[in-house]
Amino acid sequence: MTTFNIKALAVAVALTFSVGVMAQGISKSEYKSSQEKISLDYKAAKAACNSFSDNANDICMAQATGNEKVALAELEASYKPNAGNHYKVSVARAEANYDVAKQRCDDQAGTAKDVCVKEAKAAQTSAKADAKAQMKTTEANVTANEKTDDARDKAGKESTAARKEATTDKLDADYSVAKAKCDTYSGAAKDTCLDQAKIHFGKS
Repeated sequence: MTTFNIKALAVAVALTFSVGVMAQGISKSEYKSSQEKISLDYKAAKAACNSFSDNANDICMAQATGNEKVALAELEASYKPNAGNHYKVSVARAEANYDVAKQRCDDQAGTAKDVCVKEAKAAQTSAKADAKAQMKTTEANVTANEKTDDARDKAGKESTAARKEATTDKLDADYSVAKAKCDTYSGAAKDTCLDQAKIHFGKS
């Protein structure tokens, strides 16, 4: 399956799902009807995947499943808007993108496939880390407006810690990609590549 067709397929499947669930403060009846709409859209997207075979079908199914999960998470965030539910939307999107990317990596083999998977994982890790840091920052901002000085101080420290954790997680994921890329070499060239990766990412 060509890259163009894969991208076109991703767009087609994504458009199948309703974007109307993003409105804030929806009613319970709207919530229920949107759930039903998402379910129907998912079934239609799966049926559309039957026109593809082999890995193209796997990519299509991963896209359809991922879009359903994201749509449901967005719906929940619209029905009960809070930092936690918005965080879950970001996580669902990161996981959906990762699942599709992994399937696309199956079109490759050997080291190229390993690097592809590691890059997909790094992107997922980065997205999740950013989402967590954003959630902690949002919670800290809310606390700063509502609670005591001690509570605000604690929330601020948690936000800072979350940002540091996000930076560490992303560096570790990128280091994993760099090490995988070194597998394209052998002998002294590979050793040099690994040493450079360690220095660049501050690994001993």
